[in-house]
This record gives sequence, structure tokens and C-alpha cells, in this order.
Amino acid sequence: MALTLPSSAPSSARQALAVDTRSLNSLKLEAGQNSPDAAKEAAKQFESLFMRELIKSMREATMKSGLLDGAQGDLGSDMLDQQLSVQMSGQPGGLSEAIARQLSRQMGVAEPTFSVPSTLSLPQVTGRAGVATKAAVSPINTTTPAPKGRDDFVQHLSSTAEAVAKESGIPASFMLGQAGHETGWGRSEIRNKDGSTSFNLFGIKAGKGWTGKVAEVTTTEYINGVPRKVVAKFRAYDSYEDSFRDYARLITDNPRYEKAQATARTGSAVAYAAELQKAGYATDPEYARKLSGAIQSALRAQKAQA
Repeated sequence: MALTLPSSAPSSARQALAVDTRSLNSLKLEAGQNSPDAAKEAAKQFESLFMRELIKSMREATMKSGLLDGAQGDLGSDMLDQQLSVQMSGQPGGLSEAIARQLSRQMGVAEPTFSVPSTLSLPQVTGRAGVATKAAVSPINTTTPAPKGRDDFVQHLSSTAEAVAKESGIPASFMLGQAGHETGWGRSEIRNKDGSTSFNLFGIKAGKGWTGKVAEVTTTEYINGVPRKVVAKFRAYDSYEDSFRDYARLITDNPRYEKAQATARTGSAVAYAAELQKAGYATDPEYARKLSGAIQSALRAQKAQA
């Protein structure tokens, strides 16, 4: 039942949060002190309480065998439910992230950032018999460097793009095409100083609001239509999955790309690319034409691999 809380939180509070609403309220008050981390912890506990009630309802709807009926059996089940609810809360893309963002908006604090792991697998949980069972299947490794060349590049990243597409509504081919265009189909990824990949597939720069890792490289910017070499800071991630999700958040959450997001639902690569250029995604005056061509190329590669 290990819970990660700020170092100032007493150990008794860590153990009680899953079931003690007073401790939960204390953490919620702490989140109001301009602390995104505290908001994340409060959200995790809300999700834990919700998951516990859900597990309890499922257990009550299940026919009992009669072997463990009684006060001791109920106590054991309750303790197991509590442990499972804590382990199941705080997962990437789960309810706690939405709650944390809502808490932050209501309290007027900076929205917390979430580090998405490089696989889509969940941790193991131990059942009543002590046998570990996985909560998810077929983990997708998104930390292996992408191969060079369109077909291999698309095949390597298709699963991740499809997963993010289901959540964001942005077609996988649109994201794969843009990633291919920005990186030359894996041939010119943005790299860190040590030569390792930054996992930045979409050329997203590190603005003032970015608090994550940064890769500083020389790039081409068009100033008054004239290409010039400039040094710029770009966002760096821990995996390609992080890059896809950050791109999806940028398009779906930033009002600047509202029209592009609406166009994505139509399935028109040309219209989507045009709206991205109008919104100022890139300074290249030919960006829309190049991007729409890359998206069509990615779509052909996907169809060939299907």
C-alpha cells in the first residue's frame, strides 16, 4: 500500500489516505498552496476512493462460495480491496489526471504535468493466492530508436499513434505523416548534446511554460520567407509515446489549433495541414503542401502493412 506523498506528510497520513476522508481533505487544502504536486496526490486519492467503491460493488455482485463468509473473511476482502484501489489509482491517462487538472483550474494553480511511461503496461498486483497477474497485456516499447526510412518508421510507431488517435481524435496517419515530415522519416531527429534522441517527433519548441527536459539545436526558420539557421530550444521526452501525447494535447487543448482539430475529424489531410499552417505551427511557407504529402505517404505505408 505504498503511496507517494510530499516528504512533509507524516507516515500515518500516507497509510490513511485511501480510507480516511479527513486526511484526504487535508491534502486537498495543501494543494491550494500553489502546489501542482499536492493537487496530483489529492486527485490520486480521490481516484483511489472511487476505485475502492467500484471494487466493493463488483465483489458484492459476485456470488460467494461460503468458504470465507464471516467477519474475518470480510475484513480480509476489505483490506485486499483497499490495497488494489491504491495500486490501481494514479495510472497514466486515468481518472486522477483529469481530477488533478480540474482541481488546479478551480484553485488557480499551475496545472500539473504528467510523465507518461514508455510502455502501455500496468504494474502487477497480487491476488488472494499470492500469484502475480498483469493488469495489461502486450506492452509497447516506445524508447527504442525509430528506424530510418518511411516504411520501417511508420511500422515502428503505428501502434503508439493508433493508441493516441483513439484518445485524441487525431487520425494516426496525420500524426505519423507529420512525425515523418519533421524527422525526415527518422533520418534527422532532434538530438540531445550527447547524441541521444530527444524523442521529439513533431518539432515542438520549449516555450516559457515548458518545465521538462530541453534539447538545444540549430534549425532552419523562415524569416520574411527567407530561410535562416538559428539556435532553438526544443522539448525533450522520455519516449516516443510522450511525444505523441504531448502533440495531441497541444492540438486539442490550445485554442490556437481549434480549427485544425475540427478539420482532423473530417479526414482531410490537405485541410488539416492548411489549418496548421494558418495557425502558425511552422514558418515554412510551403509547410501545408509538404505536410499533406507526408500524411498521404504515411497512409499508403499503413495500408501496405495492413
